[in-house]
Amino acid sequence: MRPLTYPDPGFTERTYPAPLEAGWPEGYRLVLRSELMDVPDPAVAFLRLADGVLDWDLHRGSGLRVAADTPRAAAGVEMASGVGLGPLRWHAPCRVLWAAEPVLDGGVPVAGQRAGFGYGTLRGHPEAGEEGFYAELTSDGQLFFRVAAYSRPANWLVAAGRPANRWTQELITRRYFRAARRLAGGSPAATR
Repeated sequence: MRPLTYPDPGFTERTYPAPLEAGWPEGYRLVLRSELMDVPDPAVAFLRLADGVLDWDLHRGSGLRVAADTPRAAAGVEMASGVGLGPLRWHAPCRVLWAAEPVLDGGVPVAGQRAGFGYGTLRGHPEAGEEGFYAELTSDGQLFFRVAAYSRPANWLVAAGRPANRWTQELITRRYFRAARRLAGGSPAATR
């Protein structure tokens, strides 16, 4: 198994109701984003969103090309997402460190849970760190989509291009949220 490119793995694995706001490793840029999904039936939308996150549709719907060992995120799965235009793409390899499937009771999602996954960077990724994607159904039945990431440049070249790199990260994060809204609302975020 290829080694991760950072020494602090596992901080994105946070089950409900563990807060995402604190307890991150030092020396990384932290990104925490959260959005309440305004949907008529949060439980149904939670299942759609959780499946879209775990089936890589969130990434595809964000404009990334996904190459993964499996069609669904699971611990140990290696994947790479490609960003760019046409054949000019930078592929960013990662390994899924944890994945949480939706918990159901009689086919209905149990309130008070998070489903999703977190992955860590492998050699060849421009950043060194970890990112988690969460579909969250709160104990009072509200649906949130959350992203938590901690990273730093993987090499001096990426560090030198920090403004462009941050702009790219912000753009992709905004696209994640747009795709999450579409998935929760029942629209396909992307084609396979």
